[in-house]
Amino acid sequence: MKRIESMEQVKQLTISPERKFYSATHEEILGGATTDVYFVKTLEILDHLKLGETPVVAEIFPRREGLLAGVQEVINLFSGRDVSIWSLPEGSSFKAKEVVMRLEGPYNQLGLYETALLGILASSSGWATAARAAKKAAGQKPVYCFGARHVHPAVAPVMERAALVGGADGASCILGAKLAGKEPVGTVPHAVFLIVGDTVKVARTYDEIMPPDALRLVLVDTFKDEAEEALRVAEALGKSLHGIRLDTPSERGGVTPELVKEVRSRLDMAGYHHVKIFVSGGLYPEKIEALAVAGADAFGVGSFISGAPPIDMTMDLKVVGGQAVAKRGRIPGITPNDRLQKVL
Repeated sequence: MKRIESMEQVKQLTISPERKFYSATHEEILGGATTDVYFVKTLEILDHLKLGETPVVAEIFPRREGLLAGVQEVINLFSGRDVSIWSLPEGSSFKAKEVVMRLEGPYNQLGLYETALLGILASSSGWATAARAAKKAAGQKPVYCFGARHVHPAVAPVMERAALVGGADGASCILGAKLAGKEPVGTVPHAVFLIVGDTVKVARTYDEIMPPDALRLVLVDTFKDEAEEALRVAEALGKSLHGIRLDTPSERGGVTPELVKEVRSRLDMAGYHHVKIFVSGGLYPEKIEALAVAGADAFGVGSFISGAPPIDMTMDLKVVGGQAVAKRGRIPGITPNDRLQKVL
């Protein structure tokens, strides 16, 4: 679509009745259709005054500390435009109020995209920061992002890629993993067990038809006591079984450290020391720490990452036409930060 630069273009923008989803397309984002309308009004005013090409320097800073993600999408947003960007590297930690990105160029080349670039950084950094907290709680044990079901499918890949930037070891969303250069991970849901009617039958079929590199990891909380089902599956698959997954619902108390300890002990007593214990379902850092101590080997984290609040980002003009400026309460001119690197 043509770039929106006037209120007349906003008025003429129509939505096709055939449109199936409310999410923006790549073309709509690049065309400015996701911007706050007041930036279009700003462009019209500046164009009328012949000030649209005024050179500016803009700085972006966060309201709280966190981990930066979304940098590559911002680069892609401005690629091909007369805009230079300096940024902290993606995956960098930052402090509250630290300048994480600086942009320089004619205002009419960057102003329209303030909404989009702040939204990209705010959401992605929030997800990445939550993933880092989950990974820190797990220590050396792997954490996988299972949060795609909690967000709109249009942004699920963005969220899971951000989780990987934050330190997650894998993601279940196919597109999210692929965008990060990884293969998606995951076993099978409770649905297949409920349809088949027997956990062991599903486990044997999985072992028979899945490719060799697919880990034999089986849910054991669908029908029977978790420890009992874990032993049945271990006996059926033997050495080929990589691990069992505990996802006990909250109606049964969820996955507790005591449950993990019991399952681990019973597997060990039966000689299945090689079988790992994978835990998922309502996990957050404190619970991850407790389950790791109890003997859990890996974690699937969903809503703690996907539901993480965005990290509020602010963009300020600090130089206009070569002159240092700032709104009241802010210091005019460029804020020094030798951690910034030229990225565009």
